[in-house]
Amino acid sequence: MRRKYSLTLLAAAVVALAAGQTASAADLARRAPPPAAPAYIPPPVFSWTGFYIGGNLGVAWTEASVCCDIFGNSRHNSQQAVFTGGGQVGANYQWNWLVLGVEADFDWLANNHNSTNSLILGSHAFQLSANDRWITTVTGRVGYAFNLGGGPWGLGWNPGTGGPWLIYGKGGWGWAGVNKFTLTNLNGFGSIDLSNSNSNDGPVGGVGIEWAFAPNWTAKLEYDNLFLSDKNFTVQTGLPVLNVLNGRTFSTVNRDVQTVTVGVNYLFNWH
Repeated sequence: MRRKYSLTLLAAAVVALAAGQTASAADLARRAPPPAAPAYIPPPVFSWTGFYIGGNLGVAWTEASVCCDIFGNSRHNSQQAVFTGGGQVGANYQWNWLVLGVEADFDWLANNHNSTNSLILGSHAFQLSANDRWITTVTGRVGYAFNLGGGPWGLGWNPGTGGPWLIYGKGGWGWAGVNKFTLTNLNGFGSIDLSNSNSNDGPVGGVGIEWAFAPNWTAKLEYDNLFLSDKNFTVQTGLPVLNVLNGRTFSTVNRDVQTVTVGVNYLFNWH
């Protein structure tokens, strides 16, 4: 009787263990699947639309001719590069890859004395010197925006869709300030200031490339040429040290100011 009872208990235990294993397997089969990976959301396409403000540093140099000696010849001069720095403000609007904008900038030039070669008048040699001090321009810009591929800031080539790279041209009007024009008699008879303060203006054009290296921030490299209008100076009469020039008119012609600058802009309304 005891043996029969023991066999009954053993059978019951086996049945219970088998039922538990079956329930565990069922629970494993019903376990919730792992959460799905979040959907990939590509970064927003960079837009050049918005207002911007920034600063720049670079070099500037001038070229000009002074006219005329007793033979009707002009004398050309070219100035070595000097430091320039300043700032700019502007606005862009982008349609697909086309970017249109306006910009105004102002730059100081390091102190320099820009002197012409000598002019021969009679038995005297003369030299005209100027001291450029500042440049300001107001221009329109037109550019082509593109993406180099491999993400918003990567490498590759993906033209025609817009992007964080911009090549552009610009054109408009500019002004240059000159502290004074000085005429010197190289034979040792002194010098005179033809004018204490002058500004000159003319058309300006340039090209550049700009890169949005981070949201709201761009860096650029730019070349500009300001073509200044001719300017005339008449020597007053009654100056004994320069009497050979009394009443004579000089002209500065083909004068321009060229700059190469690097700059950084902060772009508002980035999206």
